[in-house]
Amino acid sequence: MHAFDVLGDPVRRRLLTLLADGERSSGELAEVIAAEFGISHPAVSQHLKVLRDAGFTSVRADGQRRLYAVEPGPLEEIDAWVAQFRHFWTQRLDALGTELHRGARDRRAPTRADAPSSDSPHHRRTTR
Repeated sequence: MHAFDVLGDPVRRRLLTLLADGERSSGELAEVIAAEFGISHPAVSQHLKVLRDAGFTSVRADGQRRLYAVEPGPLEEIDAWVAQFRHFWTQRLDALGTELHRGARDRRAPTRADAPSSDSPHHRRTTR
């Protein structure tokens, strides 16, 4: 199975996301996925098997538990393939970053137009 076919499934992408923070047991993964996707534990096990068979994860026994972890190899291959297209969005992301920085700077430095006027109800003095 091709790496993009493996990652084309939202359940498998979510499993990898959960594993990105470190090793997790199959039971823990099955609980989260069952709650989020409404699928059975055996169905989650099948997705874990696909990830393992495709080299995206490894599994090790710890007593009765099976602990899964991400294997970086296939993800590095995907990154290498995507790298040839990165130039299409790098400039746009840089421009977006510049605009976000400008907006943050403008919000920090109020202008005279932003200051309340003297005839504002907050600045009127009331005499009684």
